[in-house]
Amino acid sequence: MNSMILTGMILLIITTIIMMVASIISKKSIIDREKMSPFECGFDPFSTARIPFSLRFFLIAVIFLIFDVEIALLLPMMMVMYASQIKVWIMVSMIFIMILLIGLYYEWKQGALEWTN
Repeated sequence: MNSMILTGMILLIITTIIMMVASIISKKSIIDREKMSPFECGFDPFSTARIPFSLRFFLIAVIFLIFDVEIALLLPMMMVMYASQIKVWIMVSMIFIMILLIGLYYEWKQGALEWTN
């Protein structure tokens, strides 16, 4: 037990030292406006080099991730059915599915699932 604590402490110290050295080495000492701007053959940029990011795509990705994880939790429920009491399994399954449906209804009412707007 003591050796695990000692090993954890040593790993924590080594990790902290490496992070501190990396942050000290990676600091740029000279910040130049021309070096930080995008390169367009020496001319001033015509427009911004950054493309605006639509938050709608980010929201759809987060919703997909949430429901993907929930599906991954639903699939093993069939395997657990044989090892548990059927009444408890049905109650837990219904509560879980109701939480999913309430979340889907909430996202639908908020307009998060509409692509045309």
